[in-house]
Amino acid sequence: MIHQIILAHPKPGMSEEEFQRYWVEQHAVRYAAEIPQIKRYCVDTRIPRPGDEDDPLWSGVAEIWLENEAEQLASLQSPEFLEGARPDEPKWAAFWRTVALDTDAHELVAGSDAGSAATKVLILVKRREGLPLTGFRERSLTRHARLTEKVPGLRKYTQNHTRDAFYGVGEAVLDAAYQLWFDDVTAFEIARETPEYSEMLADLSLFTEPRYVHTLLLKENWIFGREGAR
Repeated sequence: MIHQIILAHPKPGMSEEEFQRYWVEQHAVRYAAEIPQIKRYCVDTRIPRPGDEDDPLWSGVAEIWLENEAEQLASLQSPEFLEGARPDEPKWAAFWRTVALDTDAHELVAGSDAGSAATKVLILVKRREGLPLTGFRERSLTRHARLTEKVPGLRKYTQNHTRDAFYGVGEAVLDAAYQLWFDDVTAFEIARETPEYSEMLADLSLFTEPRYVHTLLLKENWIFGREGAR
């Protein structure tokens, strides 16, 4: 299954709060949810934290699950997308700042989307220059994964690796998106002060490019695909 991750930013003149509200309450339910090929759909809205930039790179993330490439192509050719979701996007999103990744998901700490762990940390990474993609993936899924699994309070952990097709004619913008779930913001704040979290970040710096590591704290807003969400 394809796990698509789409990073978006408000259009000029729209506040982050307006952008997030329109995405969750209007675009997601009126347009995106009508595309028949999409199996699951979640919108993650950014949670501001002290020290954040006034104009962050992205204010929200769409997570879309599709069965395969044929279904993905069909979704992009569907009238629900072409006549609904696509024309609606410029009303709220700055399309020139959108980044989309098709990924393969690796669940390393099992958890339930239906549970209470709705606060999510998204860590976007690009491998260190000179490191082969195969080496990056192996390091990410072994040593780094074992360190991350030790972080106190971690409820679920998934690594999403950019699919091979994104390297067909060059380099992908990002190589992976790591997702770490916690019970709430307080649980994350406690976790990030622990030696285990510091060790995880230190290890990350050894095989990724620090300038291309981006971290977002997010709130999940399930549109459909989770029991009780639709």
